[in-house]
Amino acid sequence: MIDLLEDSPGKLKELIDDLFSEIDEKESDVRAYLELADRDELVERASELEDRPLKGIPGTIKDNIQTLGFKTTCGSKFLEDYDSVYDATVIKSLKAAGSPVLGKANMDEFAMGSSTENSYFQTTRNPNDLSRVPGGSSGGSAAAVAANEAVYALGSDTGGSVRHPAAFCGVVGLKPTYGLVSRYGLTAFASSLDQIGPITKDVYDSALLLNYLATHDEMDSTSAVEDTPDYTEGIDQGIEGLKVGFPKEYVGNELDPQIREKAKKWRETFEKLGADVVEISLPHTEYAIATYYIIASSEASANLARFDGVRYTSRADTDSIEELFSRSRDEGFGPEVKRRILLGTYALSAGYYDEYYGKAQKARRLIKRDFDRAFDDVDLIAAPASPTPAFEIGEKIEDPLEMYLSDIFIVPVNLAGIPAMSVPAGRVDDLPVGLQIMGGSLSERKILRAGYAFERTFED
Repeated sequence: MIDLLEDSPGKLKELIDDLFSEIDEKESDVRAYLELADRDELVERASELEDRPLKGIPGTIKDNIQTLGFKTTCGSKFLEDYDSVYDATVIKSLKAAGSPVLGKANMDEFAMGSSTENSYFQTTRNPNDLSRVPGGSSGGSAAAVAANEAVYALGSDTGGSVRHPAAFCGVVGLKPTYGLVSRYGLTAFASSLDQIGPITKDVYDSALLLNYLATHDEMDSTSAVEDTPDYTEGIDQGIEGLKVGFPKEYVGNELDPQIREKAKKWRETFEKLGADVVEISLPHTEYAIATYYIIASSEASANLARFDGVRYTSRADTDSIEELFSRSRDEGFGPEVKRRILLGTYALSAGYYDEYYGKAQKARRLIKRDFDRAFDDVDLIAAPASPTPAFEIGEKIEDPLEMYLSDIFIVPVNLAGIPAMSVPAGRVDDLPVGLQIMGGSLSERKILRAGYAFERTFED
């Protein structure tokens, strides 16, 4: 993006024409988008913004973020006819900086999934191999960037949903510290975990976008009251002298042997950059999946109670109020959303609350404590973003537990509320794999420095 910013006069229409050419050529196979802006209207709107910092360069938005002029379907039949009635805070910020909206990206329904196969509308395919999933739940966003159908995209990351598809598609995905980016206008999945983040072609672009995304927002009660720095400043200073920990729990039997070999090269790259590389332990990692799916599903069951067939959603054809609620939810929600609502409702029910939800919250504190202790000794933590490269479409959709386990390396970050970024880090069987760089709360600048140095040094 930086090249476009430096040389944008007269180039904006050419850029938008190029994007639509890529979309025209590839979209019937990739299927990243649910809705697109009108080309001529976008050119006109973008041209009016060329004097602003982002120069009229358009962005692609995950379809669970409110965006005026577009639908916000959350990938669900329930919201297939819902028109956004306001702009989310992040959309307002990007528009004010000079970035209009190119389109809305496909996603797993209500952000529940790791493959973008749970969308009501279509299955998005990985541009690197059309027989493979792009990851999820922000699969449309990552696929659009990887296929050159977008300059950048926004996703949401509740349990890795920015980093996971970024790793599978071979692009950069940043999950900021919880609260750093406003959630106002993001359709809630799990409110203590949700965070919006950018998906880009390189690390610098993520830093650049974070400058406009990271703002305090009174409309979000969890918004961090922090003065945010220029995240691009000093990004090229390197990481010499920093201490980078590789957790031993992330190289167990569940890790693809070829990715384990790649991890050795990742360590060598950090050492080449002058970092002190050490082995660390995050001992409660094994509890992360169970903890996450209890907490996230419990919060989802409460958040999705508002979808009742009465307001702003599709509704069942019946004269009975009781049937209106039950049938609308039955017909409107897909199988994975129903599964998580049932799981969450059970975990919160009388007699089981302490046994499940209460214990999960205790386990969450232990996981966070692991990270806190680790960051007392190291500056950053590096690990695989996923135990495998992208798997085939249909391979795991009938086995929810197997699907959930694909998130094992990324959900701990959300439970701890810390920032993390997936950076392209080689290929296995000609498929991209991602390196995840994690840091302590509000350490985005340090993470971005490390990612920037790594992407310019690593040789596969």
